This record gives sequence, C-alpha cells and structure tokens, in this order.
Amino acid sequence: MLISSEVELVVDARAQLGEGPLWDAQQGRLYWVDISGCALHVCDPGTGEDRSVAVGGRIGFVALRARGGLIAGVERSLVELDPGSGESTAITTPEWEPEGNRFNDGKCDPQGRLWAGTMGTGGKAGSGSLYRLDPGGGCSRMVTEVSVSNGLGWSLDSSTMYYIDSRTQRVSAFDFDAPSGEVANRREIICFEEQPGTPDGMCADAEGMLWIAHFRGGCVSRWDPGSGERLGLLEVPAPNTTSCAFGGAGLEDLYITSARAGVSDAELERFPHSGGVFRARPDVRGLPTKCFGAGA
Repeated sequence: MLISSEVELVVDARAQLGEGPLWDAQQGRLYWVDISGCALHVCDPGTGEDRSVAVGGRIGFVALRARGGLIAGVERSLVELDPGSGESTAITTPEWEPEGNRFNDGKCDPQGRLWAGTMGTGGKAGSGSLYRLDPGGGCSRMVTEVSVSNGLGWSLDSSTMYYIDSRTQRVSAFDFDAPSGEVANRREIICFEEQPGTPDGMCADAEGMLWIAHFRGGCVSRWDPGSGERLGLLEVPAPNTTSCAFGGAGLEDLYITSARAGVSDAELERFPHSGGVFRARPDVRGLPTKCFGAGA
C-alpha cells in the first residue's frame, strides 16, 4: 500500500552520502550529516537555510546531549562536537575497531545512553561492532561481527530494541533491559529480501511502528514490528534513500535523507535532487528525540 503523502524537497544539498537526520525541538532545527563530505549540516526547515560545518573526518551521526551540544561518531571515535565551529573533543576510540573502520549510525535510548555502530571500509563483512556509551563514561561492546551497522529503535515500553545490520537484509529485535542497558535473545523480525533495496536508517513513530529507509529502493516503508508486516510504502524521488526522522512543531513531519554517490547519470536525469533532504507528512506523529544523559 502506498502512503498518501506529498514528498517535498527541503534542501537541494546534492550530498554525496546524506545521513542521520535528527530533530532538535528546542532549537527548531534539523541536524543531518554528509558522511563523505565530512560535514555536519544544520537546517532551518522554516526558511530552508542549511549551514554546512566541516568536522575534519567522516561523520556518521550526531546525537543531542542533555547539557548542550552534540555527541558524534567521527571516523573510529565518539566525540563531543560543537555544532557552531565543528570543533570536537574525543570521548573514546574503542580498542576493538580496526584501522579503516568508521562509525555509521547511532541513537540514544530512552534512558539516555548512546548506541553507536561501526562498519568496515566497503562494508567488509563482520568487521564492525555495536557499542553502548553510558552517561557515566563507560563504553561497552554489545554486538560483534557486524557488517554495516545502521538503524536503531526501541519499543514504546522500552522492553525491545530494534537493530539493522544492512548486509543481513534483516531487522533484528533484542530483549532490552532498560535499567541496565543489557540486550539478549536476538531474533529476526523483518525480512527485506523481497523488498526494493537494502534496509538503512530507521525510526519509530508514536504508535510503535517502524519507518525504514530503503537504500537503492527509493522509498521509506512503515512496518509493524510485532507481526513483521509491511504497512505502507512512501516513494522518495531519490534512489539512494538513507534515513528518516520525525520532526517539526508537532512531530508530524518525516524528514528523509538521501545520497548522490552511486547514482548513475541516467538516474540523475530522472532524480536530479538525489543527495537532498526531503519531507513528508504521513498521518502519524513521531516520538521526541532522546538526549544523551537524560533519563527516561
């Protein structure tokens, strides 16, 4: 079923690898990153103004910090990042990460811990990991043998964590212990093998359903994580759709990032705004952005 919503272009950024949209309700702005461009973008959707901030390395994601500023995954390190200047201070570089790996996606859980995953150069199979960074400073390696660490999400009652390793063509679920942040009982809940493209970034809505961007699929889909049923499909005018996040004053807007890298000349003629940031308004609201260091 196609989702009935107009998809409009917000920023014609032509990013090589646009990713990681993140809504800052306090500032009324959207953060997103261009991984290949080594830049953080700060967008005011009301005016369409989009400011690019160089960060000196491949930046996979950003997360809000409860005491202000951002946390980001830049190359193999987790850093504190100043969104104004792009200056960063290292928090940790996990000792298990091989040279050439980089952080690719990350998100805070409802208890204010950061979950962030890595991938190898070219998506080398099994060379990445998924980490948990606690507000107290400890960094734990939670999932190993990851190929392309991507989307994260949690159920409304915080009992389940959802996770995408793109190369598996699956969405996994873990039992999630909210007080401790421990995960167990990994199982596959959504299979993408018959879907267009590959599962990439992900977010959850206020009804507990999952929204997943299809890289090389030109769409975002909505899923019931309980049944594994696809509920709808939202077509996006960019074949390399990368991630999505709800934002706007009422969390009614779905922001969608895309990539220009890997799009053929013929595709660019058909989809000239590839690498842009898009917006849709499906008939559902999102959830507030969780901040690092802010408990449930």
